[in-house]
Amino acid sequence: MPDSPTSPPDATAGAAANPGEPRVDLSLAGAELTLLGTAHVSRASADMVRRLIEEGQYDAVAVELCRSRYSALIDPASLSRMDLFSVIREGRVYMVVASLALSAYQQRLADQFGIEAGAEQRTAVRMAQERDLPLLLIDREVGITLRRLVRNMGWWRRYSLFVGLVLAMVSREDITEEEIERLKEGDVLETTFAELAEDRRDLFIPLIDERDRYMAAKLRTEIAEKGYRRLLAVVGAGHLDGVARHLRGDTGDQPAETVRALEEVPPPSRWPRRLPWLVVAVILAGFLYGFAKSPALGLEMLVEWVLINGTLAAGGAALAGGHPLTVLAAFAAAPLTSLNPTIGVGLVTAGVELSLRRPSVGDFSRLRTEVTRYTGWWRNRVARIFLVFMLSTLGSVIGTYVAGFRIFEKLF
Repeated sequence: MPDSPTSPPDATAGAAANPGEPRVDLSLAGAELTLLGTAHVSRASADMVRRLIEEGQYDAVAVELCRSRYSALIDPASLSRMDLFSVIREGRVYMVVASLALSAYQQRLADQFGIEAGAEQRTAVRMAQERDLPLLLIDREVGITLRRLVRNMGWWRRYSLFVGLVLAMVSREDITEEEIERLKEGDVLETTFAELAEDRRDLFIPLIDERDRYMAAKLRTEIAEKGYRRLLAVVGAGHLDGVARHLRGDTGDQPAETVRALEEVPPPSRWPRRLPWLVVAVILAGFLYGFAKSPALGLEMLVEWVLINGTLAAGGAALAGGHPLTVLAAFAAAPLTSLNPTIGVGLVTAGVELSLRRPSVGDFSRLRTEVTRYTGWWRNRVARIFLVFMLSTLGSVIGTYVAGFRIFEKLF
């Protein structure tokens, strides 16, 4: 991404470091800011971070991490404190699974190349703590980024991307040399999703451009509020030019307002929210018309609705390895939840499975590694709850449309 042709008086570029580890030095509102572009799979990047902190006399260190990724980086056991009931109730299962897919991708890197992804960030965090330097987390929350990414896509792209993520999570294929080179020059999030996307344009805005703007605004805010005089910011090489360009640019916007705007999740389109209600209205109208024509016909349609919807949802729960009572709950709940778009059968089945088979601390601690294999999804109790949620939901969705078509075949 090219730099702006001009720079405002308070932000000027300095000399770059060696081309292997790109670096930009800026003067920003009286502070000296060093932007170091790193490769998330490069040992040389970690060495450069170490050398700069040892020699630079910085009074703060900023890293391309959000609070969630920081917690996962320094405290892998933090996953064991996840409130599964809240995750299920708030509909965050798919976001958690997508985050697991990103972790699995990095685990594949570590297994294949013996490289600890994010070593440069760990080095920056550790050395800042050793020197009692403020550590600034300047990246946007990964959950917000994923939600804004989803809002930037049509429903079919969302579905195909999610399926691709899950399949990539359990893939045993080696990561290609091209992907490694892209990681050295780019971003873990972008590379993971770009592997699955035919068109990367709808990925670029939420994954790269918005985060460039966000990190630049966070740096401006931190410098203005805390008065740092010499600051090191460790960002991925794919973000270096963009962050520097936004720091040099003078748009007149208040950085705190930019941060708030980029943290908002756009509301979903109206028609996807209305479609389930329309389907329910059509099916209920079909039942009423069937009973009006003949009580026997209406009862026959109702029985088929229960059997088709309940059986397919129960089949999904059984395929996920759910407890027999979970399978029974899927059969009983699906015909009802399919007529109430505010409650999905996955909410019921995952809740029942969680109540009957509570995960242990060991299940949480092994989750990131076990989901990289097909068998791990059924062996790990946390993963199996997610699987029960997704497969029972899928079964009920299929059942709704199959049973709906059957109803109208009988009516006409």
